[in-house]
Amino acid sequence: MRWIASHPGELATLLGQHLALVASGLAIALALALPLGYLAAHRRRLESQLAALFGVIYTIPSLALLALLVTALGLGFWTAVIALAAYAQMILFRNAVEGFRSVGQPILEAAAGLGMTDAQRLWRVELPLALPVLIGGLRIATVSLIAIASVAAWINAGGLGVLFFDGIHRNDVEKIVAGSVASAALAVIADTFLRGLERLVKV
Repeated sequence: MRWIASHPGELATLLGQHLALVASGLAIALALALPLGYLAAHRRRLESQLAALFGVIYTIPSLALLALLVTALGLGFWTAVIALAAYAQMILFRNAVEGFRSVGQPILEAAAGLGMTDAQRLWRVELPLALPVLIGGLRIATVSLIAIASVAAWINAGGLGVLFFDGIHRNDVEKIVAGSVASAALAVIADTFLRGLERLVKV
């Protein structure tokens, strides 16, 4: 805690980098998971195929995946973001499928009876009703990526992991503790906010 009190500027910089990593990874993952989840919710064969693919990716250790990506993309921020997006796919895709599938057939038939197009039905009916489940998946993925993003410092992507690796290298326990506290606090704040948002959209 003494390190945090004496280095607020450095901590703020690393925290900003960490947030950028997580936010960028989630944005890319959502852009893929939502349309794929919508399609898979109506095509069970596609669901099983994509779930198997994302499941395999999710089981790859983070350091191993980063090492593989570095050989193709090099060191840096965007390599880490791609890895984070890949890890988030399993969680977001699964919840997207469950969310869209939770919309009952009678509701879809009623929307069609009102003359809604497929696009109107998606935006006005399916997406709003699936939103609580989608946010639940986003909450789990966010907390997971906050933890995984710490490893990104290994490939010079910045973030709170810099404190872990530097602390281990220098045998500086205060830095390791500072990184652990900051990462845990960020995860708790994100979880609390998204949990509240999840409850709000259920009302």
